[in-house]
Amino acid sequence: MADHYYTEAPTSKHKPGQLTYEYRGHALRFDTDSGVFSRTEIDRGTHELLAALPDTMEGKTLDLGCGYGVIGVSLGKAFPGMDILMADINQRACDLSATNARLNGVSAAVTQSDGYASITDTGFDHILQNPPIRAGKAVIYQMFAEGAARLNPEGKLWLVIRKQQGAESAIKYLRTLFDQVETIAKKGGFWVLCCSLPLNAKGETP
Repeated sequence: MADHYYTEAPTSKHKPGQLTYEYRGHALRFDTDSGVFSRTEIDRGTHELLAALPDTMEGKTLDLGCGYGVIGVSLGKAFPGMDILMADINQRACDLSATNARLNGVSAAVTQSDGYASITDTGFDHILQNPPIRAGKAVIYQMFAEGAARLNPEGKLWLVIRKQQGAESAIKYLRTLFDQVETIAKKGGFWVLCCSLPLNAKGETP
């Protein structure tokens, strides 16, 4: 069976590569390989999510489904005070994320985790996700619910979803988890969402 980017332990033959990316004036380098998401170019959705974020960010931050670390490393470089955790089910992706953090002089922790299964931390100020649409709606909606439960009361969940891959239905579901769900950018079919005021923080159950 062929590897997917959400395969826990890819067996595909290694095909190392390197990409460059500029974020907020910082020139970044990323090692990539086969068996990880968007290995030959920076994914458009990831780019649109990063482009739509505020001019300043701080606090405890989770890059969930980090791939080879583009979001976490970019934020760590632009906002060095952030406390960043990158997590992915894919061990090869996790290894690359750790390498890419070092390559770019970014301090970040990396953990292998199937969704939130191995993430014990709570009280995140930011959770960022380009969700694995191909894993199915049940999987990503569970991630949204668990994310709402892991945020602090003022925390925010940042997502990018293509319109044709279910952005509108995702917004309806997210409104059962958060008081506020805003579409902060729409470009090239990609919708960037900011979800805030998690209901669980007020004693309600998502």
